[in-house]
Amino acid sequence: MPALDAYTGHVDQGGAAATRELPGLHLTKVSVGDFDNNCYLLRCTETGEQLLIDAANDAPRLLELAGPAGLATVVTSHRHWDHVQALEAVTKATGAASIAHPDDAPEIPVPPTRLVSDGDEITVGRASLRVIHLVGHTAGSIALLYEPELPGGSIAPHLFTGDCLFPGGPGNTEKDPQRFATLMDDLERKVFGPLPDETWVYPGHGDDTTLGKERPHVFEWRQRGW
Repeated sequence: MPALDAYTGHVDQGGAAATRELPGLHLTKVSVGDFDNNCYLLRCTETGEQLLIDAANDAPRLLELAGPAGLATVVTSHRHWDHVQALEAVTKATGAASIAHPDDAPEIPVPPTRLVSDGDEITVGRASLRVIHLVGHTAGSIALLYEPELPGGSIAPHLFTGDCLFPGGPGNTEKDPQRFATLMDDLERKVFGPLPDETWVYPGHGDDTTLGKERPHVFEWRQRGW
């Protein structure tokens, strides 16, 4: 298995997947579709249960990644079309439960089998992901926080941010000052405030980052307004 530090967070559009071993979870990242959407497959290392974050595109590729173990759950980070194009095919093929936030659910093509709100827990086997509701990119955007626990204490958290946080700034709020302010407020209060610099960030497009890399620039983002 690859060492933890062998994972860089970079994948090429339509190219090979990147994998990472986390305490309790095996992570696979792949980029699919014309919009370079990241999809994240999480497998519980104890039970083998699997969860997919964003069935964005290329259902055959995603089903191949899931393999014979199938999928228990698909979580949709937000309602935008580029993040849900394979959702119907993947859920039909696997029987996976579909999870989303109620504020985005009406515009998601597959009616969610479970609605989640801020602070709810989503399990994959014996691992647990906490929902963080971030308003601004869309009304019902959610991030998922994984905080592994080890006998000697917790280690750096892992945060799947959808289109709410990227290297270099927050997600697109279409130059709407109110939406931008809301997203920045949520990011500062729910993400940058409570979480340490070591938190690894897995965005909906492009390369990964860490909160430590982005934190020094939060004031600059506020000043520029996007």
